[in-house]
Amino acid sequence: MPDDAAPPLDLAGCLERVRQRDQSAARELVDHLYPLVIRIVRSHLPRRVSEEDLAQEVFMKMFTRLAQYQGAVPFPHWVSRIAVTTCIDHLRAQKRRPEFRWADLSENEANVLDAVMTNENEVAANDAMAAHELVHKLLGQLKPDDQLVIRLLDLEQKSIAEIAALTGWNQSLIKVRAFRARRKLQKLFKELQKQERS
Repeated sequence: MPDDAAPPLDLAGCLERVRQRDQSAARELVDHLYPLVIRIVRSHLPRRVSEEDLAQEVFMKMFTRLAQYQGAVPFPHWVSRIAVTTCIDHLRAQKRRPEFRWADLSENEANVLDAVMTNENEVAANDAMAAHELVHKLLGQLKPDDQLVIRLLDLEQKSIAEIAALTGWNQSLIKVRAFRARRKLQKLFKELQKQERS
């Protein structure tokens, strides 16, 4: 029987077997959740951390906290929160990256940054990758929670409601955090411009 014709995982039954220390059920659960976890890890991966190591850590936390899962939210949603929190914890643990200067940017990066910060809706599609790299350079200067809200809202185009579901933050907090994070990015951009002119 081909893999794509396999029946969907009985999550409740699988969780029950995991709680009874069934190793094959634990492997099935990891296989089932791996695509979700690795997607979250890749989109919030702290620098110098292996995505596989981080995914392993998420699954370790999932198994050690399994007794805390009460079923109030869908299990994949609960695991998503563990994954996001694990990434934030790693970002917090890292020392802030050293500041970089405008001179460190390529001409294309400088142009894209200028376009993103002055008229964010009119960046050419072919500049998307350069903008992405550049925004990551700037994001590295922000606090982990600020990095996360900008990544989810602006880079992944998630709605405020989706971010609330992923992080557990209320919607007002997300809006305030996004506003402040964008202001910090603009301040960093202006500092780069000053360096360029001086």
